[in-house]
Amino acid sequence: MLGPVILAASRSDKMRRLISAAPVTKPVVDRFIPGETVDQVVPIIRDLTGKGLEVTMDVVGEDITTPEQATAARDAYLDLIERLKQLDLGTKAEMSIKLSMFGQALEGGHELALDNVRPVVEAAAAIGTTVTLDAEDHTTLDSMFAIHEELRKDFPQTGCVIQAYLFRTEADARRLAESGSRVRLVKGAYKEPAEVAYQQKAETDKAYVRILKILMEGEGYPMIGSHDPRLISIAQELARKAGRKLDEYEFQMLYGIRSDEHLRLAAEGHRMRVYTAYGTDWYGYFMRRLAEKPANLLFFARSILTKG
Repeated sequence: MLGPVILAASRSDKMRRLISAAPVTKPVVDRFIPGETVDQVVPIIRDLTGKGLEVTMDVVGEDITTPEQATAARDAYLDLIERLKQLDLGTKAEMSIKLSMFGQALEGGHELALDNVRPVVEAAAAIGTTVTLDAEDHTTLDSMFAIHEELRKDFPQTGCVIQAYLFRTEADARRLAESGSRVRLVKGAYKEPAEVAYQQKAETDKAYVRILKILMEGEGYPMIGSHDPRLISIAQELARKAGRKLDEYEFQMLYGIRSDEHLRLAAEGHRMRVYTAYGTDWYGYFMRRLAEKPANLLFFARSILTKG
């Protein structure tokens, strides 16, 4: 029940100011967001990949209100790519992009977002890696999928994200699996109405398994975005039944959550990618991490009680 309340708070300017000003906030945020600049996260990338893990990098920030801000977001990713080029990690370091950062919600936003994201995808391909388009709230998805389809004409490794709690997702999964796409499956972390999304965790979990089965049996490359031990075990079993080799799918988890499990899966030979966010506009990302899992909220609450 707390999840919707936290998600509502993520859109509140008053709550943003209150939480940002709290002295205990930064140490807790650092658990999930290890830096604000490229220079600060390069050592994190080196550390994770040195342990046999892979990464997907997210420059956080979604509240874009001008085309100039969208251009700045594009340039931040291009700067990141320049640094990744020096590390020469190939697909071990890819990028995740929210099209809202690239101007999707502005007037003429679909074309603006496509124009801004294309040079990032081109630059990523030039250094041997790729981009995954993150899913946002359900009103943005038709545009995201259309941009994804357009980018795949020239860059077929461009991935996208689908959310198990949406009713539409099983049909989206079939289409993407048939086309051979890279697809990250997550449960979903936005507050969505009952008309479009499951409201109970048990329903979402069942949908997750149904959709994952579609992806594993399809022609694409499934990326399992979950920290749930039961779903991870189910994913391994579905992959085995589908005859997939260990390099024909991957697990993805958030930086700072179940780090021991990251290493365990990698040690077993699985591709294990750590979703690593950085940047100054961390508030919305941080609040969704709290909303996704009660343990994250308890972690934050304990920090307040012990340090406040």
